[in-house]
Amino acid sequence: MKTQIKPETLQDYLNLNYPITLYPEPDGGYTVLLADLPGCISQGDTLEEAVANIQEAKFAWMETAWECRDNIPLPTSR
Repeated sequence: MKTQIKPETLQDYLNLNYPITLYPEPDGGYTVLLADLPGCISQGDTLEEAVANIQEAKFAWMETAWECRDNIPLPTSR
């Protein structure tokens, strides 16, 4: 089993690749989330917009967790 090294800086965490889950909405657009980061969810009218928005949400989620010294989970592999 491979052990991941715990990142040391906020930028180290931001550089990690977290699995993204996309859900098409019946009326158009997408809901997108990072399941490894509880509550990290966004949406967009297009796939491109949804992915860009979740990256912004990831940054805000991690920045807040980092400043509050909360645990930031490492990404799971899926």
